[in-house]
Amino acid sequence: MKYFKILVLLFLVCFSCKERQNESKKEIVQYEPNFESLSKHGAAPEWFADAKLGMYFHWGPYSVPAFGSAWYPHNMYKENGSVRKFHEEHYGDPNEFGYEDFIPMFAAEHFDPEDWAELFQQTGAKFAGPVAQHHDGFAMWDSDINPWNAADMGPKRDILGDIFEALEDRELKTIATFHHARNGQRNKNNPELWNGKGYNSHYAYHPDLPTATEDPKLRKLFGNFETIQGFNQYWLDQVKEVVDKYSPDILWYDSWLNLIPEEKRNEMAAYHFNKGIKDNKDVMLAHKQEDLPKEYSVLDYEQGGRKDSWPTPWMTDMTLGKSRWMYVEGHPYKTADLVVRNMIDIWSKNGVVLLNVSPRADGVINQEQRDVLKEIGDWMTVHAEAVYGTRPHNIFGFGNANTGKGHNAGQSSSVEYTADDVRFTVSKDKKAMYIFFLGVPEIGKRIQMRSIGGYHRNIPPGKISKITHLGTQTKTEFEHTSASFFITIPDAEMNPIANVFKLELE
Repeated sequence: MKYFKILVLLFLVCFSCKERQNESKKEIVQYEPNFESLSKHGAAPEWFADAKLGMYFHWGPYSVPAFGSAWYPHNMYKENGSVRKFHEEHYGDPNEFGYEDFIPMFAAEHFDPEDWAELFQQTGAKFAGPVAQHHDGFAMWDSDINPWNAADMGPKRDILGDIFEALEDRELKTIATFHHARNGQRNKNNPELWNGKGYNSHYAYHPDLPTATEDPKLRKLFGNFETIQGFNQYWLDQVKEVVDKYSPDILWYDSWLNLIPEEKRNEMAAYHFNKGIKDNKDVMLAHKQEDLPKEYSVLDYEQGGRKDSWPTPWMTDMTLGKSRWMYVEGHPYKTADLVVRNMIDIWSKNGVVLLNVSPRADGVINQEQRDVLKEIGDWMTVHAEAVYGTRPHNIFGFGNANTGKGHNAGQSSSVEYTADDVRFTVSKDKKAMYIFFLGVPEIGKRIQMRSIGGYHRNIPPGKISKITHLGTQTKTEFEHTSASFFITIPDAEMNPIANVFKLELE
């Protein structure tokens, strides 16, 4: 009888647990398009804080001329300037050879999504994806809404869909970036902003320019709708289509998102979050400036970053090109040591990097970029435990590098760091701390790190039992006194990019 009562009790407990699980399944959150509801979603899922590195690519019809910048469509219709001159010399008058005439030339005949996904993964990226649509209005997915899309013309391939499939096969998260808020024509009633003087619309406007067309199809490319309200709905419909068809983990927005009315932005966010619930995915948003609330979107600093650590994850988008985002013939690239050292600085401050590469119009990511990416990937492989899944220390580090004023917070993606610049990360379980030297420290040198030693509150989160140099696993001498902390650089092969020491903590 006693055992029978126990079995009944266990049955009731299990039944109760099952009922609660069923009730929990029924309690599916439905986000409403307002701040109160959306703010409950949160900004950065844990997988994003763990990821540290993502990659994307600026690629489209603007890649064909391989001149100037990704703003070629804007500049080719302006009255003066180097791009207009180049266009006239190589393609003729823009009234005769318009931007739409580049699309058949954007054949992407060498595009290999498997190769690109493999390249991104080997570089160390944990998420990746395309510029889904730049300011130019050309969609890189198979669209039923935008007639100007890669599946119907140009490559005649679903670029976004193909790369997403290859990424998901490798269990990488996906990102779709949108820059098309600027595509809408907002200057036609402002003559003082004609001929490219207004920057709230991508295409230069003048009644005599092709961008003023009223052709029902062509005006969609130039964002020249009868009303801006019509364009705003077009903007939203395209994002919804990508969410419905491809379920990206991240929707990322470039500047000028503030030009889209708040109610449309709220509708977009709710739609994305609700699709995440349906797909059982922890999705997220990323934005620039003040274009979305930080309560449910991660702030991105273009080619910049923060001067100090921040309690919540943030993002930096940087390009592998010296300054350009699309492929430009003859444009130089950053070196691997410059990129990695700047990424380390970002990680130490709770940032995540979105690194851009620039394919040619034919779909080739050239060897110069591949060589740099291989160096980055090799470094990431050796030092993975000090990067992925880590969190910032109480202080990010110290050093003498001149970060300047930079974008929003004083850190550029092209800062010249040296071994005198030191950064920290800590494992999530706080069983290890990592010290990064952003260069090659001198062998045998005894380095004082008073900022993490002695009576300071920034001491490691545990007693140091052992220190080793990652890559060579060389045991490293240290001294932790009541006043400071010292580390002696061992006689080991130093990494030419950056060197990391692991502090094992008890």
